[in-house]
Amino acid sequence: MKIKNREIKNYGKPYVIAEIGANHNGDMELAKKMIDSAVECGADAVKFQSWTNKSLIAQAEYDNNQKYDDSPKKHFGSLKEMVDKYYLREEQHQMLKAYCDDIGVDFCSTPFSEQEVDMLEQMDVPFFKVASMDINNLRLLKYIAKKNKPVILSTGMSSLAEIETAVKTIEEMGNSEIIILHCISIYPPDAKDIHLNNILMMQKAFPKYPIGFSDHTIGVSVPIAAVALGAAIIEKHFTTDKELPGWDHEISANPDEMRFIVEQGKIVNEAMGSFEKIVSLAEENKKAKFRRSIVLTRDIEEGEILTEADLTFKRPGTHIRPDEEKYVVGRRLKRSMREDEILDWGDLG
Repeated sequence: MKIKNREIKNYGKPYVIAEIGANHNGDMELAKKMIDSAVECGADAVKFQSWTNKSLIAQAEYDNNQKYDDSPKKHFGSLKEMVDKYYLREEQHQMLKAYCDDIGVDFCSTPFSEQEVDMLEQMDVPFFKVASMDINNLRLLKYIAKKNKPVILSTGMSSLAEIETAVKTIEEMGNSEIIILHCISIYPPDAKDIHLNNILMMQKAFPKYPIGFSDHTIGVSVPIAAVALGAAIIEKHFTTDKELPGWDHEISANPDEMRFIVEQGKIVNEAMGSFEKIVSLAEENKKAKFRRSIVLTRDIEEGEILTEADLTFKRPGTHIRPDEEKYVVGRRLKRSMREDEILDWGDLG
């Protein structure tokens, strides 16, 4: 399948999504700075989140007036204060989409309600991303599927049965453009809980669809390992400064890390190569230097019969190969030769 003109497939060049999410902190100049930085790092897409102060969280949760801190030095205020500040207004969506179009990077977002799906459809996003929390929100999945755009489905917190149900729900709406992302919805997860082999498992469980990885780890090693397992998409939270206040900055990739993921991901993908044993042209050209030929262990006169003791193997590999020794033993020399001289087929009678 494709996103725009880009082929998305297992073991293909990974499509890298820089997940800005709410890391813009409600500041559109910061959002543009993050988009610019993601593009400089080589990301294929920048992703935001489309929710409002009414579409995601129940009023009762706001009424708890719970304080949200991700460290003692980063006090945010109440949940309601954060949501009111961080959610993207419709005009901000449009402004960021236009900005992305101008600089040539894919704009995408995760909708959390049917109204936000409609808004993103009107903006002609290249695909819809479904958050892990909504994998069992079948009404929303059906609504998204009917838009007939690719659907990227994150699978954090879900069982294999729930993933199968979500995929069937999308298929039943006539949409078979699905990409499934292995995901662990802990920020950050312990290494023992990541189970990257689930990428291979889902490649077998859902052979029709590309499998990717939505990463919440700190650092770069795990997404690079996911590329080695054939991940078609790498999604990684992104920030320009891990010290900024906000939900996800601390677990996000900074520009150096995102650049590493993009560049090294390409190298790892190319290095994975084929399942066939292939000798490259460069290796073929090296054989003559690095392999060995049959040489004589002593001075031998014309007409003498060669024995195994008369033969040894040394570089270069330009003449009779060591594995052809059985065709040499017992043959007569056509000419006198000196010790350490390389033997040629024309020297044998």
